[in-house]
Amino acid sequence: MQRYFIQPSQIENKIIRLTEDVAHHLTHVLRSRLDDQLICCDGLGSDYITKIIEISKGTVLCEILETRPSQGEPLTQVTIAQSFPKGDKWEWILQKGTEIGAVRFLPFQSERTVVKIDARKAVKKQERWERIVQEAAEQAHRGRVPEVGAVLSWKDLLREIRSSSTSWIAYEKGGEALSEEIASSSDDILLIIGPEGGFSESEVQEAIEAGAKPITLGKRILRTETAPLAALSCILFARNDFGR
Repeated sequence: MQRYFIQPSQIENKIIRLTEDVAHHLTHVLRSRLDDQLICCDGLGSDYITKIIEISKGTVLCEILETRPSQGEPLTQVTIAQSFPKGDKWEWILQKGTEIGAVRFLPFQSERTVVKIDARKAVKKQERWERIVQEAAEQAHRGRVPEVGAVLSWKDLLREIRSSSTSWIAYEKGGEALSEEIASSSDDILLIIGPEGGFSESEVQEAIEAGAKPITLGKRILRTETAPLAALSCILFARNDFGR
């Protein structure tokens, strides 16, 4: 059954008015007809089983048949903070991280970040990033669309660390084993991944002083786009939030 995210404001008297772009996709791409059923998710944890009751130019109305709690959200809330990588790696991380179960993404600039992106360029890219995350959330049957934060400076990231209950910084030169840390962590985790060249020693020290704990993902060195997805999978699997 096709699945779409909606805003709660689109619901009135058990009728959902779909946005114009969704209506176009249903009528011109999927060739949907009256009485076809689809799932609408309000992004707040509720799924609505609906059927199409009206199709007109640019408009599709759906009647709510049943309301269910969304089943696709992990209990463990993992934020991926990623030093902005080269090429299309960031979009890959957004898509696959959403599918696996991340709840928030924070791109940031660090000392060895190869791609330097200014605020003006980031604003232009934000809409695309949010669309990637929403489409991945729909495909994965998530109950919420993960947040994509603005590009942070290193100082901004240190503030995020200070406000987090559990922060881990992946460091290839040493740290506690991820498998050992998972059991004793909170349900709200900030996972910090460095750039292609890794973190500098001074950055790691600043992160520790802000409250982060260095972790190792094992004896093999992972690419910057592989590390967050591998760690996220391990965390959610160990917490019984993945693979069950």
